[in-house]
Amino acid sequence: MKRNFIALCALLLAACGSQEPKITLFSNEAFQTEADGKPVGIYTLRAGDVTIAEDVSGMPGMCIPDTDGGIGFDYRLGMAIPDFWIKQLKEVPDEEWNIWEMWNVMTDRLPEVKTVAYAESHDQALVGDKTLAFRLMDKEMYFNMDRASQSVVIDRGMALHKMIRLMTISTGGQAYLNFMGNEFGHPEWIDFPREGNGWSYAHARRQWSLAGNGFLRYAWLGDFDKAMIKLVKRYRVLADGYAWNLVMDECNKTMAFAHGDLLFVFNWHPSASIPDYELPVQAPGKYVPLLSTDERRFGGQERQAMDGEHFSFPAQDGDNTERPHIRIYNTSRTATVYLRTDGRQPSAVAGE
Repeated sequence: MKRNFIALCALLLAACGSQEPKITLFSNEAFQTEADGKPVGIYTLRAGDVTIAEDVSGMPGMCIPDTDGGIGFDYRLGMAIPDFWIKQLKEVPDEEWNIWEMWNVMTDRLPEVKTVAYAESHDQALVGDKTLAFRLMDKEMYFNMDRASQSVVIDRGMALHKMIRLMTISTGGQAYLNFMGNEFGHPEWIDFPREGNGWSYAHARRQWSLAGNGFLRYAWLGDFDKAMIKLVKRYRVLADGYAWNLVMDECNKTMAFAHGDLLFVFNWHPSASIPDYELPVQAPGKYVPLLSTDERRFGGQERQAMDGEHFSFPAQDGDNTERPHIRIYNTSRTATVYLRTDGRQPSAVAGE
């Protein structure tokens, strides 16, 4: 079925570009090549292979098995997600970010269609485009990424870089993609040798030493990415499916949602920090912070205590429904993940 789909795409392309009324379909031989002197099918899949469709159409059946009449891919790329982040950073001031639009883009996928979420890919890292880190911090990255420097541009850029990635991985799909080096905010582009650059290898690289240098802030971004991946794997966030929406506070640019026993709180407001911010939770219990983009170990200000405990209490929502609530210090431009322990150890909650 996949081979037929690829052939159909090639046919349509040929039809669009052909001036002749006659169109010739590709034969099976067109999908064959040789390896070690033996004929091999180019699109032959083996047990354990994972196929990913680079598709934005939302076409039903893209990830349905071909035996059931679908095209048969395992996953599709969530290509609208990086486009959304780029548009936000290029065109929309921070204080005008629409959290409802953000939520809709992150969760806009068909049920049972496994989606690979990503905030950026190789497309943004290649010469001629900009990575999220470079869009956020631009030339400041060349002068103020040492830990001794003070820069509001760098502070904003690092905060949003961490928040965007945590938002993407926790709401965007069932898998997560990162292009090498982008996790720590690599400052330069990739440019492979070509005639236009004099066949230079100068930018055909990733500078891994930046993340390992103890004097630069890149290490903080890399450390956050490691902690984020560890949390997502430990608590099986990607396998949990759609996040459970709890709060959408457009006035304070705050959203909260749950994955199992984890509570995610995002405050996208550039300046409003709110003490004793009350929000509903899924289940009663004790909530403790596990991860925050504002922790000092990740280059933040740590404006809230990471050893704090937040006990739920019954309260009424706007529709007069009683449900458990907690109060937190809701700091600006911060994302925090809380764990509902209910007297249990975190390892027990994780099912380990």
